[in-house]
Amino acid sequence: MALLHAVADTALAKASVYEPTGLLTAKIVVIALLVGAAALWSAIDGLLRRTDLGRTWLIAAIIAGPVSGVLYVIGRAIFVDQSGTDELWPALTGGAAFTALLVLVPAGLGMVVGPRLRPARLEPPEEPPAPKPPARPVKRRRSAEAPERPRSWERGRTRKPSPTRRPSPVPRHGK
Repeated sequence: MALLHAVADTALAKASVYEPTGLLTAKIVVIALLVGAAALWSAIDGLLRRTDLGRTWLIAAIIAGPVSGVLYVIGRAIFVDQSGTDELWPALTGGAAFTALLVLVPAGLGMVVGPRLRPARLEPPEEPPAPKPPARPVKRRRSAEAPERPRSWERGRTRKPSPTRRPSPVPRHGK
């Protein structure tokens, strides 16, 4: 992002040499492209579910400001008007802060919009596991001595209360 901002600033400085007063539309278009680039890049990061987006874009904005200021001064000195180090201090203060905001604010917008563009699962759904073969019933062998008896629920028996169990005490009122 720092390189993109430095190239844009240098191109605007070069264009202002040829047309010093009529660059309002060009400046608006360049700022819109820079904002769009940051928003699109962070939206793609959000879409791809990158981890720790907020911290990444905050650090990117903090670094992009001063680096783009230094690159702008170098680019202006080489390609435009051989300006010296006098331009460095304004580029590292006001220019760096403006560049950091031009990176951070659209990146925040992209981080909000990006993850909402696609559902949570990005990878194709996995193939379902192969169905298990049906279980065979287990045949139990009974001994010849024990005749087969019906189970208790098949005989209609109900469970009798235990004779050792005492009923719960009833609270007495009035005493």
